[in-house]
Amino acid sequence: MSLGLESRFGLRPERSTPVSCLTMYDAAYQGSRGAFSEDAAFKLLTSAARLLPQDTLEDVFNAVTRGEARFGVVPIENTLAGSIHRCYDLLFEHDLKIVGETVCQIVHALIALPGVAFDEIRKALSHPVALAQCELFFRRNPQIQAVSVYDTAGAVESIMREGLRNSAAVASQRAAEVYGGVILADAIQDHAENYTRFLLITPSAPVVPQLPATEYKTTIVFGVANTPGALYHSLRPFAERAIDLAKIESRPLRGSPFEYLFYLDLIGRADSAPVSDALAELAAQAKSVRVLGTYPRSKG
Repeated sequence: MSLGLESRFGLRPERSTPVSCLTMYDAAYQGSRGAFSEDAAFKLLTSAARLLPQDTLEDVFNAVTRGEARFGVVPIENTLAGSIHRCYDLLFEHDLKIVGETVCQIVHALIALPGVAFDEIRKALSHPVALAQCELFFRRNPQIQAVSVYDTAGAVESIMREGLRNSAAVASQRAAEVYGGVILADAIQDHAENYTRFLLITPSAPVVPQLPATEYKTTIVFGVANTPGALYHSLRPFAERAIDLAKIESRPLRGSPFEYLFYLDLIGRADSAPVSDALAELAAQAKSVRVLGTYPRSKG
């Protein structure tokens, strides 16, 4: 089965070895069938991709590291809830590369057992990030208590399996279709413009240049000394070369109190000037620099 990765990510799937000897699945993702991460995986690969659901983001990274899945699909940021901090930490902890990204619109629905009426619902189960995206709905319906669980689609599955008539799940319309739930309220998120960016991760793989450099994004992580102006001097090489910085994120450096790692998304390929020159200048002054991946920019 071809996933079309040659054209989309500049990768050459290793199919000379039988799949059963190489990896069992094409990609791992966090959640159950019908999860938004599953939709992202199909979008990044193909609808025929063989996917491995996992309970946590840690499980996804571990599955890819162990070779149980060739790729991992992980959320990195949401336009309403912000950055997925645990994903940033795991990118640093694991020796994996980012080779692709996609952006999915997130539309939440309130899903219950068939035959259950809206006024019977007293609890709404979902992932805490999904619940945070529906604050206005819960303010308008104070009789419904938001209950955090590990997964959006998993909440639908639990309600269907356990026959919970006083509970509903906040998940996607597709999750309702997968598990036979009924949508009591659709598009309950606070804002219609609700999008999540997902990354495709895999063990180190070369990027074959085939697009203009500006069509690529590079993600790096670096550490600087805790001195005045250190971050300013770290970003200066990019500003002087007019390199577009798409995002910057700071995370605590574990084991070093009040020291931080900085994650930077920039436009361009790591192996082409002026980005390569800026990275070399950064490496000369930073405590550490690591390129997490260069990959084609998502077109949405």
